[in-house]
Amino acid sequence: MTKQKRVAIVTGASRGAGRGIAIALGSHGCTVYVTGRSEKAGDAPLSGTIYETAEAVSAAGGKGIAVRVDHADDAQVKTLFERVTHDEGQLDILVNNACLIRDEVMSPVNFWEKSLNVLDMLDVGLRSSYVASYYAAPLMTKQRRGLVIFTSASGAVHYVFGPVYGAHKAGMDKFAADMAVEFKDFGVASISIWMGALLTERLKLIIESDPAKYGHLAATAETPEFTGHVIWALYNDPAVMQLSGQTLIGAELALKYGIKDANGRQPPSYRDTHNIAPRVQYPNIIR
Repeated sequence: MTKQKRVAIVTGASRGAGRGIAIALGSHGCTVYVTGRSEKAGDAPLSGTIYETAEAVSAAGGKGIAVRVDHADDAQVKTLFERVTHDEGQLDILVNNACLIRDEVMSPVNFWEKSLNVLDMLDVGLRSSYVASYYAAPLMTKQRRGLVIFTSASGAVHYVFGPVYGAHKAGMDKFAADMAVEFKDFGVASISIWMGALLTERLKLIIESDPAKYGHLAATAETPEFTGHVIWALYNDPAVMQLSGQTLIGAELALKYGIKDANGRQPPSYRDTHNIAPRVQYPNIIR
């Protein structure tokens, strides 16, 4: 029997979480459209390109397709979805992950002492996730199945790096909750996932900068691929619509689905390590 093709778009997949998620979905046989701006070394301060990620997706067993997209440009995003509609005729998973994080966001100073450039995170990050979901919705609702994922973190409910970072994470959770209301009758699930600290190049540099302060993260951090395996399990869960609209902790979903990280590790949940949990959306609906 021929295995049914599944098509995913992972935004911001040149490096970091997006790259890992794309590779993991590739390992499950998905065709993955990898978006980002980095096409060659030097395009960004950190290493990684959309082509390298696409090759890694194919090497993992899927089909990686690199598409340069500046997610600050709505027209480029629209063109991406038009291409997927034309070439694939379907879209099963959208992972809203693209985010423009200035190093200054993490500077330990007050928000008024940072450049207003840190607000880019609310443009490419929050607004761009809305735009991608906007263009994905007609395709997913027509096929009456799909999964829209927002990558988020616990900064949605406690202070991390300042108000811009927190607004981004809280906004991602809220997008998932409210889009789920409108997706419900079409069989499309909308879910926000809190990822743990990720062993990305950025985190490794942070750990190296102050091992005494950040060294402990290396033992509990998740690999970038971990969330991708969780997303695949969610997509294949017959009861996924019952989870739609919720913000879920990736480490807890992994326990539910029997997923372990590299080397058999079971990353901890924020609920256990910091007594932090996502906010629950009230069921009231005003339309």
